Amino acid sequence: MATKPKKKNPRLASGRKRARQDVKLNAANTSLRSKYRTAVKNVEKAVLSGDKAKATELFAKMQKVVDTVADKGIFHKNKAARDKSRLSAKVKGLAAAAA
Repeated sequence: MATKPKKKNPRLASGRKRARQDVKLNAANTSLRSKYRTAVKNVEKAVLSGDKAKATELFAKMQKVVDTVADKGIFHKNKAARDKSRLSAKVKGLAAAAA
C-alpha cells in the first residue's frame, strides 16, 4: 500500500495542533471502521455456514456496533440501516430455511 507524501508542517500553532489532533482522530476512526466491517463480516460468515444460533447472536452484537459507528458519523446512518436490514433478512431467511 502506497503511503501519502508527507505534508509540510503548518506554521501557525493552531494549525500544528490541528495536525496532531487529526492523527489521533484518524487512528480512532480507522479502528471503528474496522470494527464495523469485522462485525458485519462475522454475521455473513455465520449465515453462510448455516449456523442459525450463532448468526442470531452475532447479529445482535453487530447491531450495537453498527449503531455506535453510525452515531459517530464514521459511516452514514442510511448505510448502517441498509447493512442491518440486509443482514436481518439473511438471518431470517436462515431461520425459515431451517424450519
